[in-house]
Amino acid sequence: MPVRLALKIDVDTDRGTREGVPHLAADCREFGVPASFLFSLGPDQTGRAITRVFRPGFFQKVSRTSVVGLYGVRTLLNGTLLPAPHIGRRNAAVMQAVRDAGFEVGIHCFNHYRWQDHLGRMSLLEIREEFGAARKEFVRIFGAEARTAGAPGWQSTPQSREIYDQAGLLYASDTRGAFPHFPRLGGRVFRTLEIPSTLPTLDELLGRPEFPNERIVPHLLSLLRPDQLNVFTLHAEIEGMGRRPLFRALLSAGKTAGVEFVRLDDVARALLADRDAIPVCDQVMAPIDGRSGLVAVQA
Repeated sequence: MPVRLALKIDVDTDRGTREGVPHLAADCREFGVPASFLFSLGPDQTGRAITRVFRPGFFQKVSRTSVVGLYGVRTLLNGTLLPAPHIGRRNAAVMQAVRDAGFEVGIHCFNHYRWQDHLGRMSLLEIREEFGAARKEFVRIFGAEARTAGAPGWQSTPQSREIYDQAGLLYASDTRGAFPHFPRLGGRVFRTLEIPSTLPTLDELLGRPEFPNERIVPHLLSLLRPDQLNVFTLHAEIEGMGRRPLFRALLSAGKTAGVEFVRLDDVARALLADRDAIPVCDQVMAPIDGRSGLVAVQA
């Protein structure tokens, strides 16, 4: 059975959209692999994320990953000392070029900071307005409704799942887990298919003594399982910029090993052809090794 791997690219910032996205699209085209790009579409308020200083593990992650070097000083001041650039208005041409090159495109969020840091305290109406703003901007840029979404920081609640169902998405990718499923929260089963990220992200491995750079790609390949869909989430600001050589090494090693790279929307359509065969799994909030705070996890 061939090993299948899907690439989910989260685009968080203005600079990541402008610089990282074209790099990743070029690398994927060079190696002949598909990918799903999920865009942040509203204001870049990355600088406000300094409030995460109070989360367990935050300082450890910052010291390991060299956040300033990866994101740049300008980005880390957006929304605080510097105005928050509107990502969709400034980078529509970049996003359209990704779609025109044959890649899947979808919604990461409208305001990345607001969703990742405040979703748990937002009402159903507030989430509807937030996601509605992303949908509206997506339609303005691409001329069609988004069919997929993947939440910033793997933050997901019953209210956000309800909004996804109302939007009629083909699938979502909000959790960390092992296999596609329908999520159950608070006893309620939601109808939007969830395809979780199954592999650790690069920023969860960088800087750890057991994973020097030359060990990261072999480690990721060792985690691939032939009996399931493997999903790797990467970031335009990391693999598309400062750690681009590691991403290219992963693509090269994967192709050499015979990995079959697949598109998430193709996987979703194949699975949904038999909805009754898709399992239901509980979604909980739990810690992930190498990441600060809690994330949505397939129980």
